[in-house]
Amino acid sequence: MQIQLARTDADIQKCWPVMQLLRPHLAEAGFVPLVKEMMAEGYHLAFIEENGVAAAAIGFRYQQKLFDGKQIYVDDLTTLEVHRGKGYGGKLLDFVFDLAKQRGYACVTLDSGPTRHDAHRLYLNKGFLISSMHFHKKL
Repeated sequence: MQIQLARTDADIQKCWPVMQLLRPHLAEAGFVPLVKEMMAEGYHLAFIEENGVAAAAIGFRYQQKLFDGKQIYVDDLTTLEVHRGKGYGGKLLDFVFDLAKQRGYACVTLDSGPTRHDAHRLYLNKGFLISSMHFHKKL
């Protein structure tokens, strides 16, 4: 099992089935252009491939905030249902933790939906703390 960074359109497209589970509001036709636009803004997409498809994927960005300094923010983390329980989510988080450590960053942060209990269990087992609430206002 190897973690790969999505660098080509084909790599990004491989991630569509797994990312669509987490982001069902997105349309497949716009997925690759959207990810490429986000990459131009600093987004990175890494994945674990099985049988030509991404079995699990993580999207993240390098940030700096006044509140807690340099960090990696995890936008997306998801695993295809048939591949859950194999530890892929944890391995992708470890990958991001290592990147943060290599850069001397202070932390890794993420937001998670309130009903994603399996994900919360993973985050807590990986040492994350619930440190804030995220507020969102649609305009």
